[in-house]
Amino acid sequence: MSSDAADAGEKKAALSLQWQMLGGFLTGLIAGLIVYMAAPDARWVDTVATYVTGPIGQVFLRLLFMLVIPLLVSALIVGIAEMGELRSLRRVGLRTLVYTLVVSGIAVVLSLVLVNLLRPGAGVDPAQAQALLADAGQGAKAILNRGGDTPTGVEAVLAIIPDNIVAAMAGNDILAVMVFALFFGIGLVMVQTDQSKLLLNAMEGLFEVTMRLMGLVIRLAPIAIACFMFNLAAQFGWDLLIRLSAYVGVVLLALALQMFGVYSLLIAFVARRSPLRFFAAVQEASVMAFATASSNATLPTAIRVAEEKLYLPRRIARFVLTIGATANQNGTAMFEGITVIFLAQFFGVDLSLGQQLMVMAVCILGGVGTAGVPAGSLPVVAMILGMVGVPPEGIGLVLGVDRFLDMCRTALNVTGDLVAATVISAGEDDGREEARA
Repeated sequence: MSSDAADAGEKKAALSLQWQMLGGFLTGLIAGLIVYMAAPDARWVDTVATYVTGPIGQVFLRLLFMLVIPLLVSALIVGIAEMGELRSLRRVGLRTLVYTLVVSGIAVVLSLVLVNLLRPGAGVDPAQAQALLADAGQGAKAILNRGGDTPTGVEAVLAIIPDNIVAAMAGNDILAVMVFALFFGIGLVMVQTDQSKLLLNAMEGLFEVTMRLMGLVIRLAPIAIACFMFNLAAQFGWDLLIRLSAYVGVVLLALALQMFGVYSLLIAFVARRSPLRFFAAVQEASVMAFATASSNATLPTAIRVAEEKLYLPRRIARFVLTIGATANQNGTAMFEGITVIFLAQFFGVDLSLGQQLMVMAVCILGGVGTAGVPAGSLPVVAMILGMVGVPPEGIGLVLGVDRFLDMCRTALNVTGDLVAATVISAGEDDGREEARA
């Protein structure tokens, strides 16, 4: 009873935080629009942004960046290692890992193609964008302590493999750090000894501690979002709302194409099932995911749907769905990719092909290692923005609509887990008979 009460309390607190974030978004937006219309050139506005709202936002970002490396490293290592923690399911675990990386890659590529074609962030006043970019970019550069040009070509490929992991962490080279975590997690899958289990337990402990600390930092998000939105709205005015509406539309379009396009093809040609029957069977789990905006809360329903309606092998369905609740997050990866490119367009930052490929790689790995806390993708998005020279303050623009988008991408995440379980089960000999037994 005490455990159930604690879970209920956490869900209630998370929902309350979402409403507080929405409140901060609206407060900052309305105040900024009022200032934009009433006193667009007043000096006191710059003073407030420089000495009040700006520093508050910077404190929030610094706390995020302080925790993001240990959080992502531990989350990715644990997520990968858990795929092979059962010897009897090691082959299934490796297939799940490969499937997750490939399908997440397809999701991110689709997202980047759409956001580059439709360009929802383009069209704002270039002078205003460059002015705010210059002011905010200094804060981001100070936080990340990054200097020099972004490597291109062969250098960019080599740079993702760190020759010194400590130096990569100190330099906030997030992609190199995540590649190290990926290999480290695979190593833990391959080595099944008492010592490796102790190491995995230590990583789980680090993950739990950093998640708790990140949860405390996220509680400051409503205030930070209000400050971010005030600065953005006072600078860009009504263009902000137009660009935000276009951004939401692109995110929803990308999620729909992944759901009914990519997943339908996987079900039809890989799992050799009827997509219409599949979507009819998983409807209950998808609706539950949309309503709760939580993959973990939907997990019992997803397992029951997999066993009773899709007739998947019990051991495979439970393994894949349990791992998928935290590791196979196509919707989250798509959200992160679209958000980064959208904000780059909004602030007038032209990203090279190499930079966009780097964004894609981080989003793929971030979909595996994103923490399951409210606004859990926030640290990943903020870090990628800093890496490509976009002000991390821009996250305030998208967090105001994150609750609705979170519901949509969670529905995609859970449906994607069921697709993964169906595809992976299709190659197993014990197939439906075990599930029917």
